[in-house]
Amino acid sequence: MRADRTSEASGKPRKRSRRDEILEIAVGLFATRGYHGVSMDDIGKEAGVTGPALYHHFAGKDAMLVAALNPVSEGLLSGGRERAEAHKDDPRAALEALVDFHVEFALANPAVIALHLHELDRLPEEPRREIRRLQRRYVEEWVGVLTALRSGLSDGEARVLAHAVFGLMNSTPFLGGEVDRQRRAALLREATLSALLA
Repeated sequence: MRADRTSEASGKPRKRSRRDEILEIAVGLFATRGYHGVSMDDIGKEAGVTGPALYHHFAGKDAMLVAALNPVSEGLLSGGRERAEAHKDDPRAALEALVDFHVEFALANPAVIALHLHELDRLPEEPRREIRRLQRRYVEEWVGVLTALRSGLSDGEARVLAHAVFGLMNSTPFLGGEVDRQRRAALLREATLSALLA
C-alpha cells in the first residue's frame, strides 16, 4: 500500500516521512524500469539526494523491495480479516466487502502490484517466504467466505476462484486512463462478483 495509507488502528492518515517518500519513488522506478534497471543513484536523483545518502534510510535496493512488499501483504491480510469478521454471519456481505477492499487497493497501488508481479522473486529467501506466507493466509480469508457462501464449493475450488479474481482485480497496472477511476472500480467489482457467484 502507499506510504500515506490510513492507519489501521486510528483510521487517520499516517504522516508521510522522508523514508516513505523515497520508498514511493523507488517503487515507481522499479515498476517502470525493472529492479535491475534502477540504481541507488537513480533513486537518489529522483528523490533529490545523493545515492549514498539513501543508505541512512535503507541498507540497499533489497531492503527497499522488502519495505515495499511486506507491508502490503500484511495490510491485505489484516484488512481482509477485518472485513470477513465484520460480516461473519453474512457471507454475501463479507464477499462484497472483500471485493470492495481489494479493488480499492488495486486501483490505489498499480505500481506496487507491478513490482510484486515482476520482482518478488528477487527478494532474499526469508522475506520472500514471509510474504508468500502472508499471501496464503489472505487467500484463506477468501476461501472461508466463498465456501460459506457456496456450500458445494470445495476449499481447493475456492482457492482457484480466489486466485483467478486476484488476477482480474490486480490488472490495474495494465489499465489505461480512458475510463475514470470510479467507473473502473465499478467494472472491476462487477466482473469479480460475477466470476465468483456464477
